[in-house]
Amino acid sequence: MNKKIVVFTGAGISAESGLGTFRDSGGIWEKFRIEDVCTPDAWHTNPECCVEFYNLRRRDTLAAEPNMAHFAITKLQEVFPNTQIITQNIDNLHERAGSNNVLHLHGEITKLRSQKDPSALVELEGWEQHYGERHADGSILRPHIVFFGEDVPNFTLACEIASQADIMIVIGTSLNVYPAASLLTYAPVSAEIYLIDPNEPTLGCYADRVGFIQAKATEGVPALVDALIETYQ
Repeated sequence: MNKKIVVFTGAGISAESGLGTFRDSGGIWEKFRIEDVCTPDAWHTNPECCVEFYNLRRRDTLAAEPNMAHFAITKLQEVFPNTQIITQNIDNLHERAGSNNVLHLHGEITKLRSQKDPSALVELEGWEQHYGERHADGSILRPHIVFFGEDVPNFTLACEIASQADIMIVIGTSLNVYPAASLLTYAPVSAEIYLIDPNEPTLGCYADRVGFIQAKATEGVPALVDALIETYQ
């Protein structure tokens, strides 16, 4: 059965590969001020600091490896090719695990982009960007990251994808980061919804609709994928 499956992932899935989360205790925002490294104003007033911050994030990303949850999602795509991944994460661990159809809501750490044209992307080799490097259009290259306060350009497409889901799987997100957290509201009433996380978020009116699996991603995702394959293959 060709189910339309939408997988929505957050920082929790990458945390198990050793990448720091942003909002948990000991997370990245306890070590850096958002205002200093991840806002349009920070980029305009102290771009070198922003570049240094994302160089460190990029170095950590390239040193990390996909985990069993990433590979389980790839297995899901192999069985159900109509599976789309929407991620809040800026790392490339889904792709490195072999997944395709990955929509990044908040940008991609391995890419830079033109300041003139946000769609003019450049793949960065290695982890280090040198501030002052320019795009072919002449503008300074900036990290391909959605800064706080900027629009999320892929959000409309993400909503369209969510609205077509037969099954929606939410992994490793607190559902506190908007607008991404509102994707759940776009899932059809008929959709099966599963949420995998060690901590139970506040689901409000969705509490009766969501099958909550209290587990780490590396435990809960492979088990759910196997169950879905057994049920619908």
